[in-house]
Amino acid sequence: MSDHFSGPRALAGPQCDIADFYAFPSPARPGNLILVMDVLPSATTSSSFSDVIIYRFRLRPVTIASTGPNAAFAPGKEEVVFDFRFNPPLPQGSSGPVLQKGTCSLPSGEKIPFMTNDEKGGLGGGCHVFAGLRSEPFFLDGGALQETMKTGRLAFKEIGTQSTSGVNILSIVLAIDSAALPPTAGGKLFAAAGETVADGKLEIRLERLGRPEVKNLLLSMKQHDTVNRDIDLRDIYNLEDAFHVGPDYRGAYRARMNANLAFIDQLDGVTAWPLSAEGAHPLTELLLADFLVVDTSKPYSENSYFEIERAMLAGRAHETCGGRSLNDDVMDTLYTLYVNGGNGPRISDGVDQATGPASRTFPYLAPPNPPEPRAQAAFLASQEPVQVGPSGHQHHQFGRFPM
Repeated sequence: MSDHFSGPRALAGPQCDIADFYAFPSPARPGNLILVMDVLPSATTSSSFSDVIIYRFRLRPVTIASTGPNAAFAPGKEEVVFDFRFNPPLPQGSSGPVLQKGTCSLPSGEKIPFMTNDEKGGLGGGCHVFAGLRSEPFFLDGGALQETMKTGRLAFKEIGTQSTSGVNILSIVLAIDSAALPPTAGGKLFAAAGETVADGKLEIRLERLGRPEVKNLLLSMKQHDTVNRDIDLRDIYNLEDAFHVGPDYRGAYRARMNANLAFIDQLDGVTAWPLSAEGAHPLTELLLADFLVVDTSKPYSENSYFEIERAMLAGRAHETCGGRSLNDDVMDTLYTLYVNGGNGPRISDGVDQATGPASRTFPYLAPPNPPEPRAQAAFLASQEPVQVGPSGHQHHQFGRFPM
């Protein structure tokens, strides 16, 4: 799924597993910014946030450094950080979700106290915060995606099967007043990423997320990568700084993305993205800038993921806020972008919305679904990993794929 179960570390410690990340202008307050981080895939009423993990939002002003084939962003050096910490769960009865006291630390040093699952949330320093159990906002036909990657042909149906139907997650929502945003050089472009970090004297990054489906689609498949076929790169990739990928493994990430993007491009039998003489895919460098870019001067839009980047590639001005909203059908956007370059018919997996579509009011995500053990079991079963080896034989890979 978007970033659910994205590697051995996430599977071993699901409280650090970032399922999804969103950044979009406030639908109700122009200029304000909403950040959402979902963790712990397939959460239940007994699930809780970890009291030894920092759930972190990072935000930097960003400029467009170049357009055309070499389109690139230039994140600024000034950064604001919002840290969420949680106490151990409070004693409670047998009904209702777990309750925890939490605090959000603002860049100013101010701390906003709140209680989980309180829809009023906490207020302070121009920010509004919420954390708690909500309906899973991500949607796709995971079985059809598995079949597509296994066979090398598009296997989507007109009406797909929603893999996350009835599933819940733990969500953290941060609404930021424009006055609390860092200054930008002229425009209102911001780069945003979410992280989970071990809370201690040595803060170790456990997971990070910016763009959807980078780790679980573009870095997970190994069989097409002739350079690093035996390495699961995702945990190494999680250790990288979202705003600066270090030189040590950068070549490995590029080789994996180049190979997988080329494979996906061929799913319709036509090449939309010719590789360079060196084998580089035109989208690889933009995707390695693994953060969401949102323009807070533009109005809220539900279907604007990657529009800023596509405009940069085309050498034109972007028209939307970019970023990623909760109701954005990013899977259809990604299929269409990767397979036909956005120049052919929209490729749909036949799933157009989540179990409970998000609203335009705080805390945005739909309330949690009632307990459905069969839905949870079906969701987990849909994550069964399948890879196709060079000989054509199927074999299992550690880590659920491709979701």
